[in-house]
Amino acid sequence: MNSPPRTPRLAYTVQEAAALLSLSRSLVYELINAGKIETIKIGRARRITSKQLEAYLQACEQQRA
Repeated sequence: MNSPPRTPRLAYTVQEAAALLSLSRSLVYELINAGKIETIKIGRARRITSKQLEAYLQACEQQRA
């Protein structure tokens, strides 16, 4: 059986982003409050886009260099 093709996720909840990064939800909120992870607001919901996660990871990699 063929499953439908998966489309990449454009944005994640804080909890989903934490799971992707293997971090706790509270640490992700700390990183957001410190300005290390950017977010967007859609109504009352806070989301982290794929690009924002990539930017955070690239910044982490550059700090190690």
